[in-house]
Amino acid sequence: MPIYTCTAAQGTLTGESKALLAAEITGIHADINHVPPAYVNVVFSELPADSVFAGGRPGRPLILTGWVRRGHPQEEATRLALELSSATARISGVDASQIMVVLQDSPARSAVEGGRVLPEPGEEKEWLRQSEA
Repeated sequence: MPIYTCTAAQGTLTGESKALLAAEITGIHADINHVPPAYVNVVFSELPADSVFAGGRPGRPLILTGWVRRGHPQEEATRLALELSSATARISGVDASQIMVVLQDSPARSAVEGGRVLPEPGEEKEWLRQSEA
């Protein structure tokens, strides 16, 4: 359901750090939003170094954006962003001052996965039950 995109300059992340970061993002999201880990999608986008800027100058920021379903308590969304930022810095080796985490939300009905409109937060079990029928 949620999708996270980690954007960085080529060479910022190794294959191992990507795998570790994907696992950590998945675990953090599943824990805070109370969803099965299988719901979480993580994608990495690497750009040529001359295509990444910060403050209008070439830079090496690491940007993690995530789409989540609207309806989770704000305190949990803030905790999610903070924990994702901390994990990203720890795993990537990128200084925390160069990491940006942005969570965007919209109604579950604005997204479709597997041909089905996503459930509202808290309705996941019923949604899964219906998909198994």
